[in-house]
Order: sequence, then C-alpha cells, then structure tokens
Amino acid sequence: MTGQRRVIARVLSDAADHPDVEELYRRAASLDDRISIATVYRTVRLFEENGILERRDFGGGRARYEATEHGHHHHLIDIDSGKVIEFEDAEHEALIDIIAERLGFEPVSIRLQIFARRRGVQLRGRRQHRPAEPDGSPT
Repeated sequence: MTGQRRVIARVLSDAADHPDVEELYRRAASLDDRISIATVYRTVRLFEENGILERRDFGGGRARYEATEHGHHHHLIDIDSGKVIEFEDAEHEALIDIIAERLGFEPVSIRLQIFARRRGVQLRGRRQHRPAEPDGSPT
C-alpha cells in the first residue's frame, strides 16, 4: 500500500461521519498535500472493490463512504440537515428475522436507511402534513 493510500485509509478509519470523496480529499490533502483528487477516487474505488469500504447513498447526489469495519448498524438521515445518525435496534433485527422466516428465507444482509424530518419542523411556504383522526378529519 502506498503512503498516499495509507493516509486515505487513516482518514477513513478516523472519520466519525460518512464523508464523500470531496471531503475525503480535503481531509487527506491536509495531511499530505501531494494527494490528488484522482488518487482519492482511485483509492476509494480500490477499497470498495476489496470490501474495505462501503458506499452509501443518503440522497443529495453524492455517494458517501464508511469503513466496512464499523460493524452492523443502520442509518437515519435527517433530510433537512443531511446529518446521518447510526443506530442499532435489536427489535428491528428480530422482526426482520421473523419476516424472512415466514417467507421461507434467511437474511444474509440487512440495510436500513430511514429518511426523516424532526417532529414539528415545518417547511417555509408549505403546510405541515398532519395525520388524520380516525374519523378522517384533520387534526
């Protein structure tokens, strides 16, 4: 592994977030100014092909990445801020197992991404949707 790839690997393993290639480049270049954006793209592709890195699509038009070593978890994406919250949920895992078994399958891989908005947040110029009461009238 080249020194530049080692720097990129370190940036990825130190990342507490899910950076895109541009952000990986900024972080890596701050450690080694000889790293080019092309090197970051090639390294990301190589790491992804070798199972070291996983690509995530959280919306916004840019792939974001995390090291495969981060373990089994899921993501909740705040659609207003773009913040990604990692979580684990034993109840969710159990439900997935039950559903798969009922359908005659065994889960091999589970990827859950919840796109959400904080409760009570209202977009400017748009009325916030409120669920209907059981009789069909708005709340």
